[in-house]
Amino acid sequence: MRPAVAQSMEPFHDEVYANPSGSHRFARDARRVIDEARDNVAEVIGCRPGEVVFTGGGTEGANAAVLGTIRRRGGIAVCSSAEHHAVLHCVEHVKGRILPVTDTGVIDPIQLRHTLRQMSDVSLVSTMAVNNEVGSITDIQEVSRAVRRVFPEAVLHTDAVQAACWMDLRDIWAHVDVLTLSAHKFGGPKGVGIMVLREGIMLEPLLFGGGQERDRRSGTHNVAGIVGTATALRLTDNERVSETHRIGMLRSRLLEGLEMTVDCAKRTLETPTVAGIVHVCLEGLENESLLYLLDEHGVCISAASACASGAMEPSHVLLAMGVPPERSRGALRFSLGHSTNESDIDIAINAVAQAATQLIRAGQRKVPAQ
Repeated sequence: MRPAVAQSMEPFHDEVYANPSGSHRFARDARRVIDEARDNVAEVIGCRPGEVVFTGGGTEGANAAVLGTIRRRGGIAVCSSAEHHAVLHCVEHVKGRILPVTDTGVIDPIQLRHTLRQMSDVSLVSTMAVNNEVGSITDIQEVSRAVRRVFPEAVLHTDAVQAACWMDLRDIWAHVDVLTLSAHKFGGPKGVGIMVLREGIMLEPLLFGGGQERDRRSGTHNVAGIVGTATALRLTDNERVSETHRIGMLRSRLLEGLEMTVDCAKRTLETPTVAGIVHVCLEGLENESLLYLLDEHGVCISAASACASGAMEPSHVLLAMGVPPERSRGALRFSLGHSTNESDIDIAINAVAQAATQLIRAGQRKVPAQ
């Protein structure tokens, strides 16, 4: 969490602790703070304040978008095979359609339009703005055009959780109906998210109760979390251009360092990705052993997304991209952010080199047959 975010949240853990749904003066104080946070979020995203819904995180927002649309409208939900499981499992749950992706992990707008023309009654299409594992960028504008040409009334949702730090959300919001974010991805608190819902789009709520968020998401507001989320999003937007350049330089240094010091390390994608994700495959090595050794060196990374990496199962994203098993078994995902510096990069390069050398000497590396 950004230090300024923690500072902004502090008064709302104690001094201003009233439930903003109440009618007394202390409740009004809390409600005013939420309204100000909503205004700030709306300005960064380019939407109306009334279109901002505060949630419990990116997973809740994605679930609300998919399940809320199908329960309200019926019809078919469509997503790509490389989506985060928060979307993918929902689409599978409502017996929707899973579409293939390119070898870069994104959906092809031309193929999407062709496939949609062969379908009927599509009520929702969901595709992430930035892939959460490999960092590839979806052309949301072209995806939107493909959907609108075939199913103009369908709801278009984008999981923009990995986009907030590196892309102008205003450019994304202009082309979609629902956009979901998770605060901890841009230096905010965990367990808080944002769902932006275009005016006129009605979803069946996941949560019923007090009717908060204009009946779109009931539950007592997490005032401190909402304030921290708005603060983090504003800071991220203000610093995005300079931080994208700085982190992009660190990303290049990490990639080049890994490829120079570890013979079997190959970048997963040659196409442009966001600055904050570095994805490489150490061909012939097992990422479970690599993660253990890197953790011993104080380098904490993932084999897939953080939500799934504990299971040590093959990445569904790499499978969807067609990455061969001998490469995907050695997949490593590095995350860079506002706290990352040059020293971190040097430590990571040296740690990976040492870990790979140790495993190769132990005879773990399996060179694929030619």
